[in-house]
Amino acid sequence: MTAGTVTHRYAVRVTEATILDAIEKMEKAVEHVQAQFTTVRTGRATPALVERLTVEYYGSHVSLQQLAGFQVPEARQLVVKPHDSGTLAAIEKAIRDSDLGVNPSNDGVVIRLNFPALTEQRRKEFVKVVKSLAEDGRIAVRNIRRDARKHLEAAEKSSEISADQLERAEKELEKITHDQVDLIDKALGRKEQELLEV
Repeated sequence: MTAGTVTHRYAVRVTEATILDAIEKMEKAVEHVQAQFTTVRTGRATPALVERLTVEYYGSHVSLQQLAGFQVPEARQLVVKPHDSGTLAAIEKAIRDSDLGVNPSNDGVVIRLNFPALTEQRRKEFVKVVKSLAEDGRIAVRNIRRDARKHLEAAEKSSEISADQLERAEKELEKITHDQVDLIDKALGRKEQELLEV
């Protein structure tokens, strides 16, 4: 095996590792945006609206999804069924104190949440919120691309990779970035449609 072959293999490893790391971080950024979208209220009831709420439980803060199960019997109604009936009051308080704008009704066994239909103005406000979340996600993805580029450029400067390898890696990085931003845009489109549908 010649020194050139070893150097080439090392360069391939450097570029692949950088690109794989960037892909992993970008995918996490996209997942984060999609998870944030689920917390924005549409006209429909969904467990995602409340499952991340924190509830005061025996002196510690616990997410609601650990304390209760959820059902959606109707499009605008969410039923929260605590695993332990002793947590009913704490769960009800957490929901009331949240920014959901719904009034929980507690029958001693479950908590029912009735979501009123969104006004046109509220829908437009929520669209602005999701657009802002999407833009934050796009910025995060582009920042990951920038960091990966810097890493590759440093590798080229220190002669770990050649100028050709740098160019190829940057093109691949550009395509990956475009694909991830596209995923955010598609998720935004779906969420906007969901918000504006009456």
